[in-house]
Amino acid sequence: MTSEITDVVAHRPYPLPESPWVMEQTWTHVLFAHWRVPVAELRRLVPPELEVEEFDGSGWLGIVPFDTEGLRPRGLPPLPFVSRYPELNVRTYVRHDGIAGVYFLSLDSGSALATLGARTLYRLPYYNAVMHVADEGNRVRVQSRRNDGTAAFSARYWPVGAVFEAQPGTLEHFLIERYCLYTGALGPRIFRVDIHHLPWPLQAAAAEIDVNTMTRPIGIELPPEPPVLHFSRSQRTLIWPPELVARSGA
Repeated sequence: MTSEITDVVAHRPYPLPESPWVMEQTWTHVLFAHWRVPVAELRRLVPPELEVEEFDGSGWLGIVPFDTEGLRPRGLPPLPFVSRYPELNVRTYVRHDGIAGVYFLSLDSGSALATLGARTLYRLPYYNAVMHVADEGNRVRVQSRRNDGTAAFSARYWPVGAVFEAQPGTLEHFLIERYCLYTGALGPRIFRVDIHHLPWPLQAAAAEIDVNTMTRPIGIELPPEPPVLHFSRSQRTLIWPPELVARSGA
């Protein structure tokens, strides 16, 4: 399966890394919920070495809950106790040296081991949370509360419409079809982490969001307009080790 994934590269904006990937995982029951946010609000949260990207004259902030399944290092089977766990990230969209990527403002995880590993190996701002993602047939329920009580999210969401692939130039392509992440939240250096997957199988989505305080700790108030919603049932992903691309403040 992984060889089939790496054989499909025409959709990528830049070539696969020459070095081997180091981790595989599958993301399931994915909700992409996006709001317009002024670039100035995002700029203060993103290292100056990274350009905050705009679409349609605005910055964008995403809240993305999902289940991680089948997590395994290259050459090994899925890891016991940590191969499956729920996750929820708060993210925006950046560019460095012409390469567009994701910048995580926070990541909440239902696995303390996954949180420790990601903070240590990938320098990502993970937080422990009590979290559940439950498939209820035609709907998915997510409930998350950060252990320190500073952020929570509760919603039900479901797909509507046919599966499609985002086309270049569209909002969904800008928000979702990205093949690296940048991290600099936990230290003075900026790293890029390359990822690879097939084009996202997307559907338009609907949601009932009961609780959403995920942006409170970062001082952003989301606009009252409904978010732009997309759903994906499953996406298998390969991940590379972090690569140093800049020194913050240098």
